[in-house]
Amino acid sequence: MTNWPQGYGLVRHAELDSTNSEARRLAEAGEAGPIWIIAEKQNAGRGRRGRSWETLSGNLAATLLVRPKASREAVGQLSFAAALAVADVAAHFAPAAAITVKWPNDVLADGRKLAGILLESGTDSQGGWLAVGIGINLAAAPEGTEFPATALAEFAGAPSPDDALALLAVRFAHWYDAWMSGGFETLRAAWLARAGGLGLLIRARLPHETRHGVFEGIDSTGALLLNEQGRIHAIAAGEVFF
Repeated sequence: MTNWPQGYGLVRHAELDSTNSEARRLAEAGEAGPIWIIAEKQNAGRGRRGRSWETLSGNLAATLLVRPKASREAVGQLSFAAALAVADVAAHFAPAAAITVKWPNDVLADGRKLAGILLESGTDSQGGWLAVGIGINLAAAPEGTEFPATALAEFAGAPSPDDALALLAVRFAHWYDAWMSGGFETLRAAWLARAGGLGLLIRARLPHETRHGVFEGIDSTGALLLNEQGRIHAIAAGEVFF
């Protein structure tokens, strides 16, 4: 089993409403972090845009509570650190699969969704806190999802949630330290090296419209760069479909 990163705590639960909700409760109770929260079962797991996130048996549902010393805008860049850490885990356990990252915060295996990431933040008497929620399909993938899903078990033997979490914690600590010392550019370069769909036509679904163009990369803030007939648009929030 991978050595646990120094300075990071861990708390386990058999069942929670969601690990992100528990992170919020811990933060509001004064927990300084960094601490990982893991649950065998979530009965109210959340995905992006208020969607539910189903944690099937044998999968990983975990949240890291951390208090970065950075602006709220900059803290959002840690979704890229999380995606890189998850991609590292996936590549380790399924070396034959094509592991890519999909803007803004998904990880794919052979073009299908393997993991999702949800960042939530708040402030309290100690300052700001961030909950980095991560769900990885280890043993099974949900059916009937809008974007096709997969699980690590389809490529190799599924690791245990404990083994996956241990490596995830180590790799996130690596990318977090890189961000703290080198800023976003370090994450940006590594993320682009793993990005799926670069240079291809994509559909970007925004809160109030849908746009089509060529995926040119991400800018220095993490916004997606969409080339629409020669005009580059920076998109800060939305969903991408290849």
